[in-house]
Amino acid sequence: MSEVELFLIKDGENCTIYTLQFLRDMESEFEKFIAKFRDDAEYSEDYARIAAFVTRIARTGALERYFRNEGKMSDSVVAIPVTSSKLRLYCLRLSDKILVLGNGGVKKTRRYEDDPILNGYVMTLQKFEELLRREVANGNVNITESTIETDNIFEL
Repeated sequence: MSEVELFLIKDGENCTIYTLQFLRDMESEFEKFIAKFRDDAEYSEDYARIAAFVTRIARTGALERYFRNEGKMSDSVVAIPVTSSKLRLYCLRLSDKILVLGNGGVKKTRRYEDDPILNGYVMTLQKFEELLRREVANGNVNITESTIETDNIFEL
């Protein structure tokens, strides 16, 4: 098991954006994604498109039209961008006002499930959402219209 905490990136009027950070790591999941692709010439256009989407989402909200559904019907896993791209950033879209950014990578297979790395990123978000829901039901976490209120470290 790994310990993970929710890390606030941006507390905006229209959208609060979080990411996950494993306690064993120096960087959050979103920071790892940035570090992998920020200076990658091959995927610079795709990365710039994702960065522009994240900026727009912070300004206008995590509206459904900005994401492609990626996970199961029972979870909130989505990916940026919704447009054609080889690069994917996986997220949990909990509402129009709450977004949890995960990690991502190059989609080389038809389905993310066929790529062990991408599947791992999606599974991490799915497991975290499941834990989050359980903690909300137990009264240990409070989700308001635009925030997740918790001091918890989650065992993933």
